[in-house]
Amino acid sequence: MNYLAHAWLSFNEPGILAGNLISDFVKGKVKFNYTGDTFKGIELHRAIDTFTDTHEATRQAMEVFRPYYRLYAGAFVDVVYDHFLATDESEFPAGRLLTFSENVYRQLEPYVPHAPERFQQLFPHMRSQNWLFNYQYRWGIEKSFRGLVHRAAYMQESQTALALFDEYYALLGSCYRRFFPEVYAFARGWLDESRKD
Repeated sequence: MNYLAHAWLSFNEPGILAGNLISDFVKGKVKFNYTGDTFKGIELHRAIDTFTDTHEATRQAMEVFRPYYRLYAGAFVDVVYDHFLATDESEFPAGRLLTFSENVYRQLEPYVPHAPERFQQLFPHMRSQNWLFNYQYRWGIEKSFRGLVHRAAYMQESQTALALFDEYYALLGSCYRRFFPEVYAFARGWLDESRKD
């Protein structure tokens, strides 16, 4: 999951942020246990995922990983997008990524006790290892790829994914640059529309 992108696309609203980041851990009707901005954040996350998965640039990026990782190709692209967002100086000028990351953890903290158990277990690691900040580094991507494989039932290794990331770095960066301004506009528009209900 691309935690950095979902955090950035929460527009500095704590409730939206909480829902956006726990959404993958909220299954079925459990989402109705959440209300207000947290519920909106869960729904926003899912709208972003649908937009992302059907975007032409994402489909092109997924083809890099699909021959080796099949259905998990999109999960690798999510991590790749977070890398390019973390290194995007138009979004995060010098020093801003660290400030943003620390603010995200601070805003999330009051919501963690009410989050699904798996997110409660994950959050201390995310914070102590500063996942959001470390997506900018190749070693951070390598670690995220290993985490994907560890959590997946049918993947055995992540070194191929890392080699593909290196080999197709320019192409993947181009896909990100075509995609991100559009998903940003989509998420902002979705959230604004949801407030009209």
